Formats: sequence, C-alpha cells, structure tokens
Amino acid sequence: MEAHRIPPERASIAPATAAAIAARAQTGRRVWPSARRRCGTLEGAADEHGRVRPFEGVADVTIRPGHRFGVVDALLTNFHLPRSSLLLLVAAFAGREAVLRAYRHAVDARYRFYSYGRRHADRMRSRGIA
Repeated sequence: MEAHRIPPERASIAPATAAAIAARAQTGRRVWPSARRRCGTLEGAADEHGRVRPFEGVADVTIRPGHRFGVVDALLTNFHLPRSSLLLLVAAFAGREAVLRAYRHAVDARYRFYSYGRRHADRMRSRGIA
C-alpha cells in the first residue's frame, strides 16, 4: 500500500467554495466530497487546523489507511477494483478489515456493482482478496 501513489493533477478550490466549506465546519455540518479526486484536493488544500484554503495548482495527495482526515467527514462510494487508489481511500475511512469483510460478502452474494460481475469476483478470489 505504501508504494501506491496517485499521480499529481491540476486542481482548484475557488475562494467562495473554501468559504462555504469553512461555514459548514463552523456549524458542525459534514463535508462529503463527491469523488476521490475532490477528497484529495480538499485534504491537500487544508491547513494544519483542517481549514480549506483557496487553491490553484497541482494536488499531490494519496489517501491511504492511517491518513488523518482534516476536512472530509464522510464518503459515499461503490465497490472498487483491487489495488486501486479508490480502494485505498475507502480503507482509510473504514479500515482494511472492514473493507475485506464487505468485499467477501459482495463476492459471496454475487453483487454486481460497477463492473462487479463473476469474472471480477473470480479474479479477486485468485488474488486472495475475497
């Protein structure tokens, strides 16, 4: 997991967006970004107190288990392929064992999320993931 990195990419957070996120935090409302890249941008643009600053540049954040979230409070996502940055992000929220249990259940129950058909379940079993 430590060797897995997400390539840096251009990102921006407008001043009005940073202010809206700060207002949510001040009123105790949760911050739920809609995608992994947005999650990484928010976490990378936060100062040491978890306040999001306006940002324009290159975001270079890989969120993996052990990451201490400063801005993002929750994540709603789907099942993701093994060895992916998306799966690392999910494990950072839920923990490795909880994610493995969820994937084992999904494979055993033959869930069909995203491209989660029989072929992917077999590939996960062969890799010892589920």
